[in-house]
Amino acid sequence: MWSALISVALLHWLVLVTPGANFLLVGQLAASGQRRAALLACLGITCVTFTWALLAVLGVGAVFALHPLLRQGAQVAGGLYLLWVAWRLLRSGGAAAAAPGAAAPLRSAQAFRLGFLTNILNPKTALFFSSAFAALLPPGAGWGLSAAAVLLVYLNALVWHLFLALAFGNPRVLRFYAARRQGLNRLCGSLVGVFGLRLLAPVLLELRAR
Repeated sequence: MWSALISVALLHWLVLVTPGANFLLVGQLAASGQRRAALLACLGITCVTFTWALLAVLGVGAVFALHPLLRQGAQVAGGLYLLWVAWRLLRSGGAAAAAPGAAAPLRSAQAFRLGFLTNILNPKTALFFSSAFAALLPPGAGWGLSAAAVLLVYLNALVWHLFLALAFGNPRVLRFYAARRQGLNRLCGSLVGVFGLRLLAPVLLELRAR
């Protein structure tokens, strides 16, 4: 049991520390002086992590494999949403307290929703958990082990994203961001756009190959 959970944890941490849309969202909010919004976005992101992991245990990965149109639809929605976030961030330019999806400081519900949508509209997360659990958990793993794996990846995600929110909210980071706000906004906007295109491109290639 413990060896399986350790393997799941190690693989999940390798994925977590690789910068992606969630990383950019939390880092940008915290570095722009919106630590509270960054923390609430963390809660939205990790709520989805728990949901995707639970659905993976229940077999949603197999559903996506059997019904590719569902996966493709989710990927298209996620890609378009990230492109919208990128456009808003690029448009904000050097505006004070700019953050993904808004030029003004986010309210609590907005911040949570932004984190939730950024993560829920990426079906690759569900596929990752389905593959990881299938590969690393023993065949016929009971509900106890499956529940422990779901709780483990949730806690991993929560610790990592809270760390990002606090680290990027450091006064030194805030001063660095303030001095380079316009360039960093454009860089983050461009990277978020790339992640959006990476969700859309495979779907377009699949449809073209038909």
